Amino acid sequence: MADFMFIDVANITLSSGRGGNGAVSFHREKYVAAGGPNGGDGGRGGHIYIAADDNLSTLMDFRYKRKYAAANGDDGGARTRSGRDGADLTIKVPRGTLIKDAKTGRLLYDASVSEPFLLVRGGRGGWGNKHFATPTRQTPRFAKSGNDGVTLEVILELKLLADVGLIGFPNAGKSSLLSVISAARPKIADYPFTTLMPHLGVVSVDDVSFVVADLPGLIEGAAQGVGLGHDFLRHIERCRLLIHVVDMTSLNGAVHDYDTINAELAEYSPDLAKRPQIIAANKSDICEDNAEYEALAKRAVPRKVVAISAATRQGIDELLNAVAAELAALPPIQVYQPEVSLEPEPPKDRDFTIRRDDSAAWVVEGEWLYRVMRDIRFDDHEQRQYFDRLLRKVGVMDMLEAKGVSEGDTVKMFDLEFEYVP
Repeated sequence: MADFMFIDVANITLSSGRGGNGAVSFHREKYVAAGGPNGGDGGRGGHIYIAADDNLSTLMDFRYKRKYAAANGDDGGARTRSGRDGADLTIKVPRGTLIKDAKTGRLLYDASVSEPFLLVRGGRGGWGNKHFATPTRQTPRFAKSGNDGVTLEVILELKLLADVGLIGFPNAGKSSLLSVISAARPKIADYPFTTLMPHLGVVSVDDVSFVVADLPGLIEGAAQGVGLGHDFLRHIERCRLLIHVVDMTSLNGAVHDYDTINAELAEYSPDLAKRPQIIAANKSDICEDNAEYEALAKRAVPRKVVAISAATRQGIDELLNAVAAELAALPPIQVYQPEVSLEPEPPKDRDFTIRRDDSAAWVVEGEWLYRVMRDIRFDDHEQRQYFDRLLRKVGVMDMLEAKGVSEGDTVKMFDLEFEYVP
């Protein structure tokens, strides 16, 4: 029954956490008159991350659960106690899943790498009243509310990560071939549409390994949604090389089957039709008409045709050596580039001041800078790079250099302290 439950497209809604509110509080201590404001900041709302998981092969988990929400940040407290940040939420998807904006259809992320990706940022926590004290306003009785989280509806679309895709008509012998060349054990039987979900197998040739995907058989009209082929053509799109399995005993003729499958590829995607192919002329051991093989070889020029039999292993070594040689000359598996940048826009109110404190450190201050820093995870390399680019873009580094900062000088930005490196 599991074969009938392959899910490769899903719509889900993601909601990051709301930031906690800042607190209004004043210092209260015996024998201390007129204590100042000490309201703490609200915690950041939880982020939502996307992570590729090799233990998942379908989007089945998203069929029954469609809404995902990260935790809200806690409110700030007295005595400058900051609220706890909302717990982040990591959503695991099969490797090769594309995340698209449901409203625009534009690609947000390709989950083809192992590192978790920050997809939806949590709301900023509000400032406590300690931030609003000035020489003329020493007892601010207000604080800032936390920002709302972000709700994003996305489409998850699985495109398998495989080096080689097996294509061909139902019962051409693709599943049998995969079972022979790898440890994969797809269902094999003599009736249409045996393969209702893709199967992956790892093949080793000498010191070279590559992943092969057995995809459901195509039929004429698949590009228009006939049969099962339309649902799975997307999985061929990443494959660097296609093994076109042709049944040499087909009643319609090998050349007819070869042309029909290629026509479906061309109609679905012209780029896919140009993908390198090696033709596996299967069941050659029981094909009595040698003219059929010669006609196919002539039709497939300049593509290589290898006579094989998945049942007897005839020609299998020759086929695998040809595949390994072809892959060595091809670029790596395609990783799609996002069409929309998810980096937050630099704030518009970028006023900041730079001064030297008693320890001769350079102190950079600004309300917008504090807001930005609350959302940066400094243990994350990508976010640190973004923060560095932002400082340079708004002129902080230029201003430091104009004021005479030197290599090795200490620079302070609220609770962040680092040595200046030009």
